[in-house]
Amino acid sequence: MLARLRVMLVKELLQLRRDRSAMLRLIVPLVVQMLMFGYAATFTVHHVATAVLDLDHSSASRDLVSHFVASGRFDVVDRTTDENRLRNDVAHDVAVIGIVLHAGFQRHLQDGGGAPLQVIVDGTNSNTALIALGYIGQIVARFSADQAAALAGSAENRSGPGPGVALQVVPWFNQGLEDTWFFIPGIIGSLTLLQIVSLTAFAIVREREVGTLEQILVSPISAVEFVLGKTLPSFLIGLGDIALVCAIGILWFHVPFVGDPLVLLAGSMLFLLATVSMGLLLSTYSHTQQQAFALNFFFVNPFFILSGFAFPIAAMPRVLQWFTLINPLRYFLVVIRAVFLKGVGFSVLWPEFAAMAALALVMLAASVSRFRASMTT
Repeated sequence: MLARLRVMLVKELLQLRRDRSAMLRLIVPLVVQMLMFGYAATFTVHHVATAVLDLDHSSASRDLVSHFVASGRFDVVDRTTDENRLRNDVAHDVAVIGIVLHAGFQRHLQDGGGAPLQVIVDGTNSNTALIALGYIGQIVARFSADQAAALAGSAENRSGPGPGVALQVVPWFNQGLEDTWFFIPGIIGSLTLLQIVSLTAFAIVREREVGTLEQILVSPISAVEFVLGKTLPSFLIGLGDIALVCAIGILWFHVPFVGDPLVLLAGSMLFLLATVSMGLLLSTYSHTQQQAFALNFFFVNPFFILSGFAFPIAAMPRVLQWFTLINPLRYFLVVIRAVFLKGVGFSVLWPEFAAMAALALVMLAASVSRFRASMTT
């Protein structure tokens, strides 16, 4: 068996070696997508176009606007005293945010009352709007604290400000709350799933289309040996892909790796085994490469969306949460993020390892069964 399996492995690798364009397709798109997603996949918002309507014309109103500019999150594209012009700026996509400082802003602030501040937001892009509103809340809170400190030191307030709550935020594992540290490990798993399933899904179909499957069926090779021979090359390529994109994430995007490489290697191997098994299973249900492509698109995209890569699984409907249990990417994202940023080991991640192993065994057994059925028909 080992001899025939070795022959199958050599045959697959030689076929890949002769196809130079295929080798480029395995490396170049992966690197390009890693760089593109690494820069594009972020919830951080910079340079939000902002229009300002200052009806107070006071030092306090100007100071608040300067806080917005100094944050680097907002670019003031228009300063006006006409409310209709402000609304037109937001309506015609000149500005995403409109800030209105009404007359008496400074007086209300000095009196200790609530100084009115109106914020108009373009809600057509709700994600950007919500993030921008979060930044506005932080800037206004910082401005209020500065104003309170200034009033406490003035002659009118020698007694100092009243008691308040001192909030201290201590982020663990990502002190700067860099969303790149969250996205890059997820991109590694997602790109690997996309490429390896696509590569494996065409394995048996290609043999059928070029007419070599009939020759294999009459050879001494068994169904198990044939499936393993198709699995091992994709498995080895997947290990190389994960090593490559992990190196890009660590060296290019400076994502810290604090865990044990052996834990990541074990998790990657189980994830790849589940991934190639899924690709082979899809391949056994396809008679042409077009069918394989359609099945690949039908399954991989939902697996990507329902993996927890960007959308929390806990926020999904209960039925979809159950569906994620058969998604190997869900478990691998937990493993790779935990190993990269937290440094946890097998004692914590064993449920994810067990789930990926179970999925791999079930799909690999189903692939062998499906191929045996095709050999007898």
